[in-house]
Amino acid sequence: MSNKPWIVDDELWARIEPLLPAWPERSPGPRPVDDRCCLQGILFVLYTGITWQQLPMELGFGSGQTCWRRLGRWQEAGVFEALHRILLAELNAAGQIDWTRACVDATRAREKGGEATGPSPVDRRKTGSKHHLISDGGGIPFHVITTAANVNDVTQTLALVDGVPPVAGRVGHPRKRPDALLGDKGYDSNPNRRELRRRGILPVISRKGERDIIGLGKLRYVVEQTFAQLHQFKRLAVRWERRLDLHNAFVSLACGLICWRRLNTQSFLSRQWP
Repeated sequence: MSNKPWIVDDELWARIEPLLPAWPERSPGPRPVDDRCCLQGILFVLYTGITWQQLPMELGFGSGQTCWRRLGRWQEAGVFEALHRILLAELNAAGQIDWTRACVDATRAREKGGEATGPSPVDRRKTGSKHHLISDGGGIPFHVITTAANVNDVTQTLALVDGVPPVAGRVGHPRKRPDALLGDKGYDSNPNRRELRRRGILPVISRKGERDIIGLGKLRYVVEQTFAQLHQFKRLAVRWERRLDLHNAFVSLACGLICWRRLNTQSFLSRQWP
């Protein structure tokens, strides 16, 4: 990977550019900053975790205010979710998505105040948010939900499963249901088990008060790796955005970038060992 990961290469830009809403031909005011430059400014903030006010003007990304507004505009247009779905479809077409199981987990992110926050029950009740994640059996992120830190993991199980987007890339209807769902004791719920079975998903979830299912940890570790990849984006490890929609924009963009890395890794391996 480049030592400047916020630089958007031509292949990735070719996927993003058609998704961006067009500017009016005769919009008032000065000519807007180029979309690609603005995106690189957004990525710079996502990777480094700096504030919008600290975005260096000399890099040519435009001001932090310009990038911040563009982020909100693109999130409203559904750009980042659409990019994530496109990259998931490419991974699926390449046979890189493991539909035999999906994994769920949650982790806390420090927060400076705003929507979807609450006192953490495990960190001296400091205000924070929580990321709830569902991934495929190989750790590819399907969907992330942001809640207050005091929201129980089990309450988000069905929302995570139902939030998996329809993934195209193969012959037939797009797929969105894994064969099984793996979770720790924090997801122990008989009503949820019944709902998962009704959706055609086998629940593999340890029960409270009983021994963990043998071998479950070895299969679930991938979701923890995905969390580690998400929180390498410093703007996600500590949530600065008070607006939930802007934080979710960063989350969706980060999920898309993780998928993009997987595609590039697979392409590199196929070239080296055909």
